[in-house]
Amino acid sequence: MLNILQEISQMETELRSRATAYNSLKATLQSLEHNLNGNLQTRSLNDIVRKEDLVVSEYLTTLLVVVSREKYLQWEKSYEFLSEFVVPRSSRKIFEDGDGGIFSVTLFKRAVCEFKAKAQESKFIVREYSFDVEERKHQEIMKLTVHKKEQHGIFVRWLKVNFPQVFFAWIHLKALRVFVESVLRYGLPVNYQAFLLETDKKRSKKLKEELSSLFVHLDPTASMKEARKLTLLLNILF
Repeated sequence: MLNILQEISQMETELRSRATAYNSLKATLQSLEHNLNGNLQTRSLNDIVRKEDLVVSEYLTTLLVVVSREKYLQWEKSYEFLSEFVVPRSSRKIFEDGDGGIFSVTLFKRAVCEFKAKAQESKFIVREYSFDVEERKHQEIMKLTVHKKEQHGIFVRWLKVNFPQVFFAWIHLKALRVFVESVLRYGLPVNYQAFLLETDKKRSKKLKEELSSLFVHLDPTASMKEARKLTLLLNILF
């Protein structure tokens, strides 16, 4: 009995440890994948922006600006005047959805802060973006996806190996309980036969009722139960 409890306790500890590690990995991946969706102000731009969309040199840089649909015309007319160091006609729409679009604009690096401040005044949102950083995030997601798949397979195989052992231990405890309760209820010498009946959930309740009715004469507490039911019924009626 003690060996069974120790074995089950060790399995439970290992199960909790494996489940915690897997759920932590899953949560980390979900957090990163969450950024792949969402609105234009929060979603990842890795699958939208290509390296050739960006102009990056010693003096020039490209900013990505979120513009709502109703401000498209305002953006086209005003972006060149948000700073005197904006490259003329450099804006290009690289993506749009139902709410708005993402426009690129090229300017001198020295004017980035001024441009961001003026853009904010006009309700244009400049997205912080680095192609290399986004690429590293994408690689991390791919790596975690593969790792999660591997860990899921290992976890499932561990469950398949250990579940039968837990089930066997549970059946063993059930058998011990049947023996002990039979001795306590019917006394010695031991004279009984144990059976294992298999049924589905829909019929389990009916089976218990049938067995209780069939062997009610062997239950010394049955008469007391019936007496309590009769007393309760009389109390209700009177």
